Amino acid sequence: MLTRRPHTATPARRQHGVVLFLAMIVVVVMMLAGIALFRSVDMTNLIAGNLAFHQSAIHSADTGIEVAVKWLQDNNNGTILNSDDSTNGYSAAGINASHVPASGQSWDSYWTQTLQNRPPRTLSSNSSGNTVSYVIDRLCALAGPPTGGAKCAASPIAGLAVGNAEAAGKFQLAGQSMIYYRITARVVGPRQTVSYVQATVAL
Repeated sequence: MLTRRPHTATPARRQHGVVLFLAMIVVVVMMLAGIALFRSVDMTNLIAGNLAFHQSAIHSADTGIEVAVKWLQDNNNGTILNSDDSTNGYSAAGINASHVPASGQSWDSYWTQTLQNRPPRTLSSNSSGNTVSYVIDRLCALAGPPTGGAKCAASPIAGLAVGNAEAAGKFQLAGQSMIYYRITARVVGPRQTVSYVQATVAL
């Protein structure tokens, strides 16, 4: 006669303890994943915001450069550009050692520390909250007329035409030597965003 051994079941309390332990591990893992996702999204938004502020500052700097170019064009035919004009942030001796950053000095340090004796022209804040300032440097070593020993950086005068054509070497190319000006615009925006944009023009 066959006899069956009695079946013994695992205590329910032991099974419930294992399930609770696994559930707690899953909850902790999900919590850590949620925190990591939140931080990733937050960092992405911060980076995107900073890039937007930076682009806005660059566009605002273009406005300052356009204002500076307009001022140069309006005063190009007189003698105003032969001497400094602190009201408009203009220096007639822009490559003088006292008008450029020292060796190893950043533009921001030069702007905030050295440029106090020659204040830049500041435009009113625009709708983006950016404040634009600029300085104009005539690329000359000395003030005065460009042809009077100011030692200015200027575009070369065109020489005679060269080449293999029959008229080569006979006709002077139409051209006029122009003085170079360097415009440096500084923009201060939200979140202490600071941007510098430089442009060189010849007039």
